[in-house]
Parts: sequence; structure tokens; C-alpha cells
Amino acid sequence: MDKQRKVSRSSVREPTFKNPSRQRHKQQQNKMLKLTETTNTKETPDDTLTLPYDARQKSRQPATTQGGIQVGVFLPRGHTLRHGAVLTNSQGFKVRVEAAPEALSTVKCDEPLLFARACYHLGNRHVALQILPGELRFLTDHVLDQMLIGLGLTVEHQTLPFQPEAGAYHSHSHGH
Repeated sequence: MDKQRKVSRSSVREPTFKNPSRQRHKQQQNKMLKLTETTNTKETPDDTLTLPYDARQKSRQPATTQGGIQVGVFLPRGHTLRHGAVLTNSQGFKVRVEAAPEALSTVKCDEPLLFARACYHLGNRHVALQILPGELRFLTDHVLDQMLIGLGLTVEHQTLPFQPEAGAYHSHSHGH
């Protein structure tokens, strides 16, 4: 029979650091600046947060600003952050959101009917799509690339910030 050792609460201690600056660093790591709302301010932000598209769709997440500040994003569910949005909190700290460069498939097309067909087929698959004059961008997917090549289009790969369409039904309040 194995002997079980009881551990009392008094025997469990937080680690102690000989270096006070290391202890302060540990305490700072545990603090997270909460960002709870967006603002339309034109003031210069205090910091910048660069996020890929998938992270900009999450309404609650931890992140680190370019200045090294640990932040927690706490926004209403369903809120997608757009490039240029400014997050803030009750203390007035402002963080500008930037779209991170990502691996994208890019299609350029001057033929309106072929362009419309490409948009239709990608939209039919619920693909997040950035539509520019004569150009489509979407997160790289080799299956979708092959589909577009099959339609007669040329697909290039680039690393760029991704700003897909918000969608026809995207709204902050649905009114029903």
C-alpha cells in the first residue's frame, strides 16, 4: 500500500525571487489591460495591436500590443475588428487595430463575367473574400486555387493584410 502524503496549505508557498525586478516583472505578467469597447476617436492611439483575420473575428481573447503590453479584448459577441478600429477602456487607453499580413491567394481579372463567376463560386462556399476593382483576395487554399484555375483564372500568392467584405447581413444591431 502506497503512503499518501498530505500537503497542508501552509506548506505551499508562492515562489520568492532574490531579484526584486524579476518579481515586478512576474507581477506585470499577471496584469492584463482590458479593452472593452471601440471608439471613433481621431486622437493618436497609445499603442497598436496587429492581428490576423481569424483573431479579428474573436470578441474575447488575450493579445500583446506592439509595445509589449498584455491586453485582453472583451467586446460584444459577433463583433469583427476591422483594420483601423480603435479599442479603448474606461481609463481611456487607446489601441489601434491593424490587419496582419497573411498568406493570400490573389486573382486579377478584367473580364466582368469571369470576375462575377469567381465571386459567385467563392461566395457559394462561404469564403471570406476581399473584393477590389478587378481583384479578389482570400486566405490561401489550394483547393479553391484549383477551382479558379479551372474557371480560366490565374492565381498568385502574396503576403498582404486581409480585409474581407463584412457581408450583407453584418450589423451591430439587428433590430428584431
